Amino acid sequence: MTKLKLIATTQKEVNRMPINQNGSRLKILMVEDSTSQATRFKTLLEDAGCDVFWADTGESGLAIAELEPFDLFLLDVELPGINGFEVCKQLKANPVLMDKPVLMLTTRDRADDVLQGLDLGAVDYIPKDSFAEVVLIETIKHITLNWRD
Repeated sequence: MTKLKLIATTQKEVNRMPINQNGSRLKILMVEDSTSQATRFKTLLEDAGCDVFWADTGESGLAIAELEPFDLFLLDVELPGINGFEVCKQLKANPVLMDKPVLMLTTRDRADDVLQGLDLGAVDYIPKDSFAEVVLIETIKHITLNWRD
């Protein structure tokens, strides 16, 4: 019963997603190698009113990040080629992109992985579990609330 209430509340909240600093839809680049996971989170975020672009490797994510002005980056850790930690490191080393928030969204939930992601500049590290959708939406809401001040 509680779980159904949580899902219903979450669906209602999803429809009130914050906008970016310019009053436009939030533009997110998601770097995720799993098509099913990418589809899951892309649909969730688009239903919440975000524009979501998807890259399936770290290298393609970095290339796209330099071509488009994104508001936020959503990274998986386990990627073919360079991993999400290295993508985060390179985003934070780029003077044009370094101020954009990075969220790590991954199945890797060991404490040392979490600390590594945060030490590299991610603003949050979200394990892919049964609450990932709720935590992701709430985290993005909190990040964008600061933009209104």
